Amino acid sequence: MAKAWTGSRIDLHIDVAAASPAKRRAALEAALREAIREGSLRPGVPLPSSRGLADQLGLSRGTVTSAYGQLIGEGFLTSRPGSGTAVADVRDPKPPAAPPHRYAPVPPRHDLRPGSPDLAAFPLRGWTAATRRVLAAARPELFGAGDPQGRHELRAALADYLGRTRGVRTSADRIVVTSGYHQNVRLVARVLKARGSTKAAWEDPGHHFFRGVAVDAGLDVRPLPVDALGAQVDRLTDEAAVFVTAAHQYPTGVPLDAARRRALVDWAHRRDSLIVEDDYDGEFRYDRRPVGALQAVASCEVLYSGSVSKTLGPGLRLGWLALPSRLVESFMEAKLESEPFTEGLHQAVLADFLASHAYDRHIRAARLRYARRRERLIRLLAEFPSLTVHGVPAGLHVAVSLPAEGPGEREVMAAAAERGLGVRGMAELYQDPGSAQEGLIIGHAAPSERAYPAALFALAGTLREAGVA
Repeated sequence: MAKAWTGSRIDLHIDVAAASPAKRRAALEAALREAIREGSLRPGVPLPSSRGLADQLGLSRGTVTSAYGQLIGEGFLTSRPGSGTAVADVRDPKPPAAPPHRYAPVPPRHDLRPGSPDLAAFPLRGWTAATRRVLAAARPELFGAGDPQGRHELRAALADYLGRTRGVRTSADRIVVTSGYHQNVRLVARVLKARGSTKAAWEDPGHHFFRGVAVDAGLDVRPLPVDALGAQVDRLTDEAAVFVTAAHQYPTGVPLDAARRRALVDWAHRRDSLIVEDDYDGEFRYDRRPVGALQAVASCEVLYSGSVSKTLGPGLRLGWLALPSRLVESFMEAKLESEPFTEGLHQAVLADFLASHAYDRHIRAARLRYARRRERLIRLLAEFPSLTVHGVPAGLHVAVSLPAEGPGEREVMAAAAERGLGVRGMAELYQDPGSAQEGLIIGHAAPSERAYPAALFALAGTLREAGVA
């Protein structure tokens, strides 16, 4: 039963009798800590001598002395020669209110935002099988830092896959494995600064987040206008690099015209400038074979960038750069100065996933699924004749222009928010506000198969509610 400790200033019940002899010191410490925390023992209250408390609680004096010593060391008690032991001031002030959690916003109820694949369709069975094979044959080195350039088996598998499917001319020794396009952009910035120039061109409109990454990394980013034939490469002047999405321009969805491809390569060759090709969704073309990578015809000028973010999922944090041979060392130096190592186990699993052709099978299934979804989206948009759909049948999104007469982008976005619908506005993707055109970027990949019809229903309701004809 609990024993009472009664003194001139305190009356406290401490239950230590129920504890075994070996645990009584710990029980006494816990009881005193709790009494101090909850305020039963207030700051400055003197405690009995070790002998006195031992007598009251039926404990050995050594047990009490050891408990006092532990709590003095932890700061719960104080002890001064001639003054005995007292309760320390350990009041825990109320913590300030946490700031709003803005880094992981709650996803919309109906997610038609561009850029994300259907995560519910992740090839879990195949990925699990590949993981088991890798772990069954794993050596201890798999869990070490590994090669900063990336695991050799992954680089070899990527060289084979990219050559077969995208026409990329590369080899394992020319590929650097990264954590995705974010790191790729930062590495390009480091290399450009080391080469003596920070001038770069970026498609306008273009991906504003990654453009911001380039600016934060120290690049002087200039807008490169885009029209129905892709980037207007004749506007390029003395830039050290240009960032392009040649196969499927983001966000307008148009491929770079063949004549402009040739002009772009010629410009880069004449000026010894670099072309950074972001092949973010090159596997997904629905009306014909995908347009080949620009790198296939200019492997000495093009830095080819890819990742699994649009095919498997951004959470894997795996990307790559296929580089001209002369730049591999420069990029390795840049990587070693920033984030030298990329997670190793997922590298090994992806290598197996590629080598077993499970990745090819996943891409084929995803291509059929996304093609059907895009067709449904296009049929829905056809019910609103004032909307203009841009781009070719490819990728994970559709770009739509709003009519000059009628509701603007803000009104449509506000109506979407009211319905819990996630879409993206076009205007924010322009670097030059004067050239911005109002419209929507509508993704068709993110929802699960079950959720997609409801998302389309919400989109139709949003457009009608906003007054789009």
